[in-house]
Amino acid sequence: MGAQPQERTTLRRSLSVWQAVGISVALMAPSMAANINPQGTAGQVGRATPLAFFLAAVAVLLIAYVFVRLCQHYRHAGSVYVFAGATLGARAGAVAGFGLMGTYIFYALVTSSAAGIFGSAFLDALGIWTDQPEWAGFLVGGVALLLALILAIVPARRAGAVLLTVEGATVALILVIAVVVLVRLLAGNAPNGATFTLVVFSVEPGTDVSTLFLGIVFGLLSFAGFEAAATLGEEARNPRRDIPRAILGTAIFGGIYFTVVTAIEMMAFTPTPEGVTAFIASPALMGDLGTSYIGPWAGVLITLGAAVSAFGCCLACVVGASRLLFAISRDLAPGSVLARTGSSSTPAIAAGVVAAVVVLIAVVCALAFGAKPFDTFLWSGTIGTLILLVAYVLATVGCIKLIWVDHKMSVPGWQVVIPIGAVVMLVYTLYRNVFPYPDEGPARWFPVVAFGWLLLVTVVVLVVPGLGHRMSAAFAHLDEDAA
Repeated sequence: MGAQPQERTTLRRSLSVWQAVGISVALMAPSMAANINPQGTAGQVGRATPLAFFLAAVAVLLIAYVFVRLCQHYRHAGSVYVFAGATLGARAGAVAGFGLMGTYIFYALVTSSAAGIFGSAFLDALGIWTDQPEWAGFLVGGVALLLALILAIVPARRAGAVLLTVEGATVALILVIAVVVLVRLLAGNAPNGATFTLVVFSVEPGTDVSTLFLGIVFGLLSFAGFEAAATLGEEARNPRRDIPRAILGTAIFGGIYFTVVTAIEMMAFTPTPEGVTAFIASPALMGDLGTSYIGPWAGVLITLGAAVSAFGCCLACVVGASRLLFAISRDLAPGSVLARTGSSSTPAIAAGVVAAVVVLIAVVCALAFGAKPFDTFLWSGTIGTLILLVAYVLATVGCIKLIWVDHKMSVPGWQVVIPIGAVVMLVYTLYRNVFPYPDEGPARWFPVVAFGWLLLVTVVVLVVPGLGHRMSAAFAHLDEDAA
């Protein structure tokens, strides 16, 4: 009888720093976000949207510091699962890990829905598929999810190369449009009398400055996922160097990109009451600007670029969620199929489970609540973000304990103000997303689903005999490995 093939429970170290950057940039989806996220901020702060995005970038840099420090100490595929579990205890790790995995799963539905919306719009614009039924977006989004699953199962270095290519192309396209718009603004020959002005970095007279911090909430949502490279701690060739660089580099790039692009968008729409109203109503900001400043073909290309960006983000979500599920399963049930890697040394079965859950959520939303593709985009985005903020808080508190309480890293004492600032921003953002509590419509279910998932995880960890002990044992060796 031949020898049985050895089951793999480790990942292959093959990723460079640029491939790690690809995962983080793709999950942040700057091309997609620049087209649909600033409208939410404008609804709160009007013309000061670029200022709100700048302040959001500052907050993200505070959070990035936390992930940089933690990734310098730990190298593991579990991301916040390990960061919170090794510093705050097994139960906190379970909440953070399953929480972030839940966020990635909901974001996979968000981005596959967006890919379906933009993709079906692109097919309609080309005349390939006109008079589309209401389920057209779901069909195109389903194809995007299936392709993302396939690419998540092949070696991650290939997935990283794909992400860098597609997101790089769409970001370049947006930047080209932005430069053209900026040149025309400076030349004074832009449509609708738009001109270059720095008034977009000031709050409108009569508006309470505190309102600006409501706009920061939507800005922070645009950066969600910048830390995705933390799930590649077991696949990067030099994780303690490359993963922190990828996370910090993505955060810095996102801060500059979103601040500059949103400023150009607001100037082009004009920072007047009428312009802000049109800004908020735009279905795709850069798509509309491409059409009006260059030509219809530019708007069509931006729509295609947004679809590609959404697909890349969907792929990053499946990659991130599958690696978290793999890492947690390996610690809790080492012999389970979820704790194995396939022939390509990637968690293939875990990736399949993640994709199946995404499909299940979409079916429930569509059949039980009559959701359209944009509804699944909005609903899943809100739920996923609420969960994400809790995971960030746990990781940040764990960072403070690791460095300044347990003294396991040599870091100047004054730097404690950075994670403390991050906690303040995260807690405030979480508060503003929940209160005042919505009392009607689907929004009233968002906190229930998000915090219900976190509560379920907490109860399971507390009730299941021996579960906490097994998780604690899994974390026991991490500080030794970090030494």
